[in-house]
Amino acid sequence: MQLTATANKFIAVTTYEERAIPKAARFRWDPQAKHWWTDDADIASNLIDFADAKARAILDKGAENKAAEIEASRAADWDGEIPCPEGLSYLPYQRAGIAFAMSRRSTLIGDEMGLGKTIQAIGVINSISNFGRGVIVCPASLRLNWQREIEKWSVHDLTIQIIEGGKPVALDGDIIIVNYDVLAKHPALAETHWDLLICDEAHYMKNPKAKRTKAALAISADRKVFLTGTPIPNRPIEAWTLVNALDPDTFKYKSAYSKRYCNGHHNGFGWDESGASNLGELQEKMRSTILVRRLKGDVLKDLPAKVRQVISVPTTGSARAAVERERVAFEQREAMLEGMRADVELAKAESDQAYREAVARLNQALQVQFEEMSKQRLDSAMEKIDYVIEHLTEALADGRKVVCFAHHKVIVRKLQEAFPGSVSITGETPMQQRQYAVDAFQSDDEVKLFIGNIQAAGVGLTLTAASHVVFAELDWVPGNVTQAEDRCHRIGQTDSVLVQHIVLDGSLDARLAQSLVHKQNVIDTALDREVVSVPFTPPPVEAASASTKGGALAEEGRLMTSDQIAAAHEAVIRLASMDSDGARVQNAVGYNKIDSRIGHSLAERESLTPAQAALARKVVAKYRRQLGDALIERMGP
Repeated sequence: MQLTATANKFIAVTTYEERAIPKAARFRWDPQAKHWWTDDADIASNLIDFADAKARAILDKGAENKAAEIEASRAADWDGEIPCPEGLSYLPYQRAGIAFAMSRRSTLIGDEMGLGKTIQAIGVINSISNFGRGVIVCPASLRLNWQREIEKWSVHDLTIQIIEGGKPVALDGDIIIVNYDVLAKHPALAETHWDLLICDEAHYMKNPKAKRTKAALAISADRKVFLTGTPIPNRPIEAWTLVNALDPDTFKYKSAYSKRYCNGHHNGFGWDESGASNLGELQEKMRSTILVRRLKGDVLKDLPAKVRQVISVPTTGSARAAVERERVAFEQREAMLEGMRADVELAKAESDQAYREAVARLNQALQVQFEEMSKQRLDSAMEKIDYVIEHLTEALADGRKVVCFAHHKVIVRKLQEAFPGSVSITGETPMQQRQYAVDAFQSDDEVKLFIGNIQAAGVGLTLTAASHVVFAELDWVPGNVTQAEDRCHRIGQTDSVLVQHIVLDGSLDARLAQSLVHKQNVIDTALDREVVSVPFTPPPVEAASASTKGGALAEEGRLMTSDQIAAAHEAVIRLASMDSDGARVQNAVGYNKIDSRIGHSLAERESLTPAQAALARKVVAKYRRQLGDALIERMGP
């Protein structure tokens, strides 16, 4: 096998027996020319041992340049203070990005997704010692995330104002957060001079004629920071608006830019600037003036094995109504199940038959509530499907592979329809097709997206071709989510894995995701292992063990003396008298919410059977301080 180089690509010529080598290195096969090829120097470097002198020289030079770029990403040409909230810290490349931005008036932070562009932008706010006011322009779905990240990372005492809709409002906040879609409806933003302008997902401004582009660029500020993981989304011409806005001296004339970097020419129908030329020079010029860009591979040693994010989608209109219905259903569920679980405990002290009947009622209620909550969660998932599709489209824009998981079949189908070139696995996928889907995703460069049902595709698969996992929904069992994300984070993965949970603000998924991410991050950091999460929906209670459960209480009760039984009865009565509101108010007096129903039920009885007394003693044991040592001692051990 031999690796050669042309002006714009690397070519691997192999024998038939050697075909697996370039394929494994992710080269593409050209059926007409009968050779393997790539235009990616990183991929080509995998076969440097087979390179001829010319190809080796090109790859060596590229490696030197990349090493210099990586080193530059870690170096800071600004030596000012970069404050950070107590308990938090910037990664080395993030500090370098902040320093880069502070050393100039205009900056384009073009880091790959998952490297913390938002944190770096807030770091710029922190580093401006006399910071006054700033504007953040972002997609509507990211407004809440910006607010929460500022609240978490800012060292300044800042008021945050999120502009809702297009109705004119007074600009009272220190930080104004506004989305691109309504920006043009708030001309007051352009009438005020700001300390800082941040434009997130800045590629939204690639069309210079669009209203949102004109409105964003009309905002004047002492310092500008643009953020995008795709500074050149498809063609170099799409970067013109950004580079001209940030450095009009270097990128002054569109015609000159077009000729030099877009292969601009007349094609008989007019001026054609859809091509690309001198891209290495363009990148060098952007990096020397406005651009700081790092890929995960460049800063891998600085990154944790997993980076988890919760992306909250604002709830308005029908989405808000769906979240409210979900909340009401959840609260009703918890209230009902709380009472029924208390009934099960009480039934243990009655008889085996009473216990079995209570368990049967609980399991029936669990099924009914499960079906109702599933319906509500599906409604919530449908409300955010458009954003999930938009998010995946942007994640795929840089050419990297992505894995997306969902819970409901209809959500998986919606994603399949939106991305026809994807592969997918659900519970209905035949075994043979499952392996085909995995193999295609792992080895075919044209297959960029894998869509899977969490339960069907969340175990037993290797999807290490991707280092980006998006959860459109969460599973009922958080442990299944952990298993699913580990389809990418496993042996064979050489990259840091970005895990993103897309949730409606205020939804059940939002609460579960925040809890899951926090718990897993803590455990990963402390123990270097994954968490086994507690299921959201309790498993059915096994009634077959009724005699054992009830018998244990009965046996314990038979060992109690009459005075001990009387003391246990007195204890539940005393606590009930302190708890006249049924624990609706948490005031550290009387029963807590969990024990209230059981305690009141036992207190209302004229006397207690031995089994009921054993249950009473078990319930009141935690209230020693309220009951006093004397009464506790009377109940016995």
